Amino acid sequence: MAEVVFREARRDDVPSIVTLLADDGLGATRETVREDVDADYWCAFDAIDGDPRNALIVVDRDGEMVGTMQLTFIPSLSRRGAERMQIEAVRVRGDLRGAGIGRQMMEWAVGQARQRGCRLVQLTTDKQRAEAHRFYARLGFVASHEGMKLTL
Repeated sequence: MAEVVFREARRDDVPSIVTLLADDGLGATRETVREDVDADYWCAFDAIDGDPRNALIVVDRDGEMVGTMQLTFIPSLSRRGAERMQIEAVRVRGDLRGAGIGRQMMEWAVGQARQRGCRLVQLTTDKQRAEAHRFYARLGFVASHEGMKLTL
């Protein structure tokens, strides 16, 4: 397998990131992929890029973007003041799922959390994503909480 490279996203990555986010059944219902990227995506990128507690990561292999994820570092008084990392919007290009890239991404992200001194890594995954649940469980994640969301 070719080596993957992790880096922070640049503004010119946004169209490719949106395409990755839409590259599955659920994402296709949530994202809008057009030649001209919707202004909401640009505003979101600017907010993430300008926030030192957020990192939008892209994964490159052989000069092509093959994955993305967002890492957010959350300070907390709970757990004796522990900082935690939230991992969101994890995507691997559809034709490369099952090739080990997702595992490399998660191992890299957990390594970043350890390096920063986080005491907990958490993520949410849609209840419809049974394969993702099995994947995260194999990596040691435990479904210890029931997440709830309110769409506004």
